[in-house]
Amino acid sequence: MSIEIILLSVAVLAIAFFYGSVGLGGGSSYTALFTIVGFSYTLIPTLSLSLNTIVTLVAVWQFGRKGHLKMRLLLPFIATSVPFAYLGGRMDLPESIFQVVLLFSLVAVAFRIYLWKDPVLRLPNSVSFKWALSLGIGSLLGFIAGSVGIGGGIYLVPIILITGLGNPKEAAATGAGFILFNSVTGLLARAGSASIEWDVIWPLGLAVFVGGWAGSHLGAGKWESRVIQQVLGAIIVLAIISLARTIFL
Repeated sequence: MSIEIILLSVAVLAIAFFYGSVGLGGGSSYTALFTIVGFSYTLIPTLSLSLNTIVTLVAVWQFGRKGHLKMRLLLPFIATSVPFAYLGGRMDLPESIFQVVLLFSLVAVAFRIYLWKDPVLRLPNSVSFKWALSLGIGSLLGFIAGSVGIGGGIYLVPIILITGLGNPKEAAATGAGFILFNSVTGLLARAGSASIEWDVIWPLGLAVFVGGWAGSHLGAGKWESRVIQQVLGAIIVLAIISLARTIFL
């Protein structure tokens, strides 16, 4: 095993730990990291989705066994995200366009976490409105997940908090389930069109399993909701910095 793979394994372990603690897979940071080190753009989405799947599978189990996974909250998002993730996985969008959109979106989320005094929107409380909102969000994030190689949860978790659809731990559990379904769908869409280099995937996969297990264990049980919010905010700021460096430097 080369020193480069060892260093990458340490890096993705740390990413998986912090992202897993808030129900995320780490796809946006894996993508930025692999882009910086010079991995092929055709390989990056498949590799990122594979690591996402491992981390969120562990997170779903950890948050689910603590009672935070609410299927009534998760199912509407999945209903539209899965077919749109497959559609996105069959397309080849320009990387630069997505990165700019992602950057501005993450800035908006960071603004909400750190500067918005009242982060919960006062939306209609009807079941039909909540389902319509969830279905629309699911389709958009599913398409992004499949086309670029991230799970979409970095958007979904803050959206759930902003709209008041769930508390921080329910949002984390829903984000993990959402990313898991979309990552698997994105991988299926790419099956046969992209090769996986197993000498790269197995050490990175083992690293994110360990990191994701430790992080989701703390996030699901020991850390308070306030801590989860703070970790999420720090993750988003780091993602903004990484994306800005990739786009402008």
